Amino acid sequence: MIYDIRHLTLYEYGSTVTFSHCALRLLPTDGLGQTVLSSELSVTPTPAQMIERTCFFGNRLTFLTIETAHRKLIVEVNTSVEIDRREPWGQSETPAFEAVREDAFASASLDKDSPAHFLHPSRLAPRFEPAADYARESFAAGRPILAGATELMRRIRSDFKYDTKATVVSTPLSLAFEKRRGVCQDFAHIMIAGLRGLGLPAAYISGYIRTNPPPGKKHLEGADAMHAWVSVWCGEAQGWVDLDPTNAMLIGNDHIVLAKGRDYADISPVAGIILGSREQDVDVKVDVVPRA
Repeated sequence: MIYDIRHLTLYEYGSTVTFSHCALRLLPTDGLGQTVLSSELSVTPTPAQMIERTCFFGNRLTFLTIETAHRKLIVEVNTSVEIDRREPWGQSETPAFEAVREDAFASASLDKDSPAHFLHPSRLAPRFEPAADYARESFAAGRPILAGATELMRRIRSDFKYDTKATVVSTPLSLAFEKRRGVCQDFAHIMIAGLRGLGLPAAYISGYIRTNPPPGKKHLEGADAMHAWVSVWCGEAQGWVDLDPTNAMLIGNDHIVLAKGRDYADISPVAGIILGSREQDVDVKVDVVPRA
């Protein structure tokens, strides 16, 4: 399946911005079952400098500096990506979670995909015992790692309510857990904190998901959105397996990976500093269109 993706971000400022320095993580990379066919980033006003590099975790990172005074910033990304993922591992084909835990802590690799980087608390997925206790219910002794993780994913989908008004980007994991509601970012962080609390490596994935309008309804332009899910290390042989707790599904050909990190703070799509503005409004529009 080939997807054409348009991601438009519009910032409108309450006063004139005289200087802006930003870090963007909006360009996808090749990965298992994913090939980037093309990608184009445009910024208005035109940056004085734009530099792209790859971060430690292998994500494409674009630094830009804008020295032109402006009240509006427009960032548009157009990409084409081919997705052809293999069938996921059978749950019983993965090792017992205790064995995965031992192998993860014994890992001597510091490669970007090493489980060692995803075992410990991080800024937005801190140590949180209630999440670990919640996750523990899905991991009876000897249970295959993917079976336990899949059950945990489904329990989050069942026990938590998707509510865009319940949280914001800065809402701590503990509050979303207490409310039992939030958005995909919250559900991913809760699942990650629960798994890491059991000594199991878990990573945060940002990306897109293909959405289909109800029967008889037209797909609205800009109606799609960024998405987030979890990647769980299932041992040396099986590697990383991605699970989507918001939709209670293993990812397939409807998911497009944008970036991978320890939590959202590692891979926020836009971050930086500006000079001269007291307030700002942000509008994001995303289209994920499969080619006929």
